[in-house]
Amino acid sequence: MVVTDRPCRSGFTAGFALLLVFFGQLASAATLPVDKVDMLYHRYEGGGMLIDGPSVLVRKSVGPQVSVSGQYYVDSVSAASVDVLATASEYEEERTEYTAGVDYLHDRSILSLGYTISTENDYEANTVYFSVSQEFFGGMSTVTLGYANGWDEIRERGNDTFEAEAKRRNYQLGLSQVITTNSLLGLDLEVVTDEGYLQNPYRQNRYIDPNDSTNFLYQPERYPETRTSYSVAARALYYLPYRASVRAEYRYFNDTWGITGHTYEVAYVHALNPRWSVEGKARYYDQDQADFYSDLYAFENSQTHLARDKEMSSFSGVTLGGGLVYEWKQTSLPGIDRLQASLLIDWLDFEYDNFRDVTAPGNYLPGEEPLYAFDAFVTRASLILEY
Repeated sequence: MVVTDRPCRSGFTAGFALLLVFFGQLASAATLPVDKVDMLYHRYEGGGMLIDGPSVLVRKSVGPQVSVSGQYYVDSVSAASVDVLATASEYEEERTEYTAGVDYLHDRSILSLGYTISTENDYEANTVYFSVSQEFFGGMSTVTLGYANGWDEIRERGNDTFEAEAKRRNYQLGLSQVITTNSLLGLDLEVVTDEGYLQNPYRQNRYIDPNDSTNFLYQPERYPETRTSYSVAARALYYLPYRASVRAEYRYFNDTWGITGHTYEVAYVHALNPRWSVEGKARYYDQDQADFYSDLYAFENSQTHLARDKEMSSFSGVTLGGGLVYEWKQTSLPGIDRLQASLLIDWLDFEYDNFRDVTAPGNYLPGEEPLYAFDAFVTRASLILEY
C-alpha cells in the first residue's frame, strides 16, 4: 500500500508503519532503548471520517543486554466518507492492537523480535517481525536488516458465510551514515509482497447502466491476488549552529499494480530554550493510478480486475504540520529521569485527478460529477516518562 497521511484500515499496514519508525530508531546507535512509558492520544478528522484513540507503550530493561516492551493501541472509527455514502450508510467500529517485543544487545549489534495482533469486528491481522542492527567503523555507520511476516483474516459484517485470508511479507535494508559532526544520511530499501484477498469486501465499482446511459450501476471490486511493491527512501539530517536542525526526505514507490508514488518532505526543529522547542514540516505526495482502476467502467465485468478505490486513483496531497515540545531532564519527580510532552497538529489537503464525487448535489451525467477533494486534521498529544 502506498504510504500517505491517511489512516489505514488494515492492522497489518498500521503495524508496518510502526515498524518503520522502530527500524529508524535502531539505526541511530547500538544501545538498548531507554526505560520509559509513552502515552499518546491521536485524532484524525476529515473526508467524512473521525478516527481517534489512545496508545500506551511501556519499555523496561532486564539486565544490561535485554529490553522488553509492550504496546496497546486503539482506533475508534466513525465513517461517513464518500466511499461509504455512495453505496451504504455511516458505520462505527473499533480496532484494538497489542504488540509485545524484545531487544537483545550483543557488542555492537541489536537483535529485535516482536509480535503484533490487531482485531476489529470483521478483520484480524497478525504480524511477527525480526530485525538486526549492526554498527561499523566506530559507530559512524549502522546497517539494519528487517523482516516481517503477516497473516490476515477478513470477514464481512452481515455475511456469516464470507471469510478470506491474506498473507504479507516485508523485507527491509537500511543504512545510517554519519557524514560530519553535524550531519547524518539515511537510505532505506523496502520490499513488500501481498498474496490472497487484497480488496475490501464492502467496496464497489460502478459501470454505465446498459438500459439507461444517464444512470450507473454497482458491482463488487475484484483485485489481483498478488502484489509486490518496492520503495527507496533517502533522508538527510543537519544540525544547525543555533540550536536547530533541518531534515529532508525523498521516497520513491512502485508496485506491480502500476502505481508509482513520490514523497517529498522537509522538517525543521528549533529549540527556544533548554526545555521548549517548536517544530514544523511540509510534505508533498503524488501518485499514478493502478492499471485496472477506473472511476466509471463502460459495462459490467468489462475487465478481469476492477477497482474504484480512490487510493488506487491518481491524486496528490499536501501536509503542513507543526507543534510544541516540552522536555524536562533530570526532573525532581520521584523515579523520573526525563519528561517530555508534545502537541503536534497536521493539516492535510488531497485532490483527486480521476475520482469523482457521486454524492455531490446536483444532476450530473455519469462521469461528469465534480472531482473529489478533501482536507483533514491530525492531532497528536503525547507524554513520555523515562525512568
